[in-house]
Amino acid sequence: MAGAVGLTAALLGLARPAAAQGKVEAKYEASLAGIPVGKGTWAIDITEDQYSAAATGGTAGLLKAFSGGSGFGQAQGRVVAGQLGPTNYSATTTSAKKSEAIKMQIALGYVKEYSIEPEPPADPDRIPVTDAHRRNVIDPMTGSLLTVAGTGNVLAPDSCRTGTSIFDGRMRYDIKLDYKRMEQVKAEKGYHGPAIVCAVYFTPIAGYAPDRAAIKYLAAQRNMEAWLVPVAGTRVLVPYRVTIPTPLGQAMLEATEFVTTAAPPKAVAKTN
Repeated sequence: MAGAVGLTAALLGLARPAAAQGKVEAKYEASLAGIPVGKGTWAIDITEDQYSAAATGGTAGLLKAFSGGSGFGQAQGRVVAGQLGPTNYSATTTSAKKSEAIKMQIALGYVKEYSIEPEPPADPDRIPVTDAHRRNVIDPMTGSLLTVAGTGNVLAPDSCRTGTSIFDGRMRYDIKLDYKRMEQVKAEKGYHGPAIVCAVYFTPIAGYAPDRAAIKYLAAQRNMEAWLVPVAGTRVLVPYRVTIPTPLGQAMLEATEFVTTAAPPKAVAKTN
């Protein structure tokens, strides 16, 4: 659970037109079968022409005594003609046994450079990632920002009916959402109001071993959910809660604090 917030991003890859300006400062807790296992933070900043997102996470509670670890992920990009275009993504995980760093450079939906340090050993069982798999994709952190086109209600059912392609530096996969219902949420600090609940479906494409039990399990799930709430001042939705059934019980990532503020538009200089 070291990268708890990053896991949420990896399961919610959906970038479409963005609008206006706003910020989020949030804290999350991760639990497994009701037992706290991790904590994380998430900061998002969206302006008229660029955006950034950064998440940290680490083990907590009893799990920390047995398997301490932490993770950090971040992404930056541009907002051009209302579209989110990632340019850089990085993620690091650290535990008592090892550390790993992933970096990617992206241009117009194409991952032109990426690296994993230390380089993982070759695995003949993995489906190779080809150049075609690195095109028309976004990174998992940008993928956590679900933006809604148009001028209507951002929490309408159609906001969930979408999907996209993700490359995380190791694996290429597709994510599809579908509408389930509406709920009310209330953080200990910050947001309280409606959340749209979307079903989440995961389809691996490349960069994974087909016989891996965890991948098979995720691909077969039909009960994963993402509860999305709006970033103030924008048409962007982000996860407030994510639930994933596991053989050990339900895993859940949920915001304890979710402070979101709108930023005023930039002033336009008058000309005579």
